[in-house]
Amino acid sequence: MTTPSTPDKTAPPANANIGLPPGKMPELRMAPAPSDANIYGDVFGGWIMAQVDIAGSLPATRRANGRVATISVNSFVFKHPVFVGDILSFYADVVRVGTTSITVNVEVYAERNRLQTCTVKVTEATLTYVATDSNRKPRPVPPIETLIS
Repeated sequence: MTTPSTPDKTAPPANANIGLPPGKMPELRMAPAPSDANIYGDVFGGWIMAQVDIAGSLPATRRANGRVATISVNSFVFKHPVFVGDILSFYADVVRVGTTSITVNVEVYAERNRLQTCTVKVTEATLTYVATDSNRKPRPVPPIETLIS
């Protein structure tokens, strides 16, 4: 009698080893710890979401030239699981600037299998931040010209 085999979670997916985005620097690099995962070694989605929010806030803060607050998670897709031992790279790009808001796309790549490095895009998300003043009230995002001078 044969039993159905369970897929090997550590085996790279068919579209693996896509490499990190060329010519871009990650906003954040992290290695999840055992405390960030369940008993099977799968990293909690909530932990990944928190890191994505931090990574997205960095370019938003630079563009706003000050404090920002997350106002919306517009989309969030988990493409592949993340495991303890993966090295995660978070890439974030400002894609839209409104009067008080800044929208950022974040892509997360996992480098796994240390001896034969395999890179997998594990998550992508779009978040919107609002620039806030010292009273945490919305304020206008400064024009680019004022940031350069």
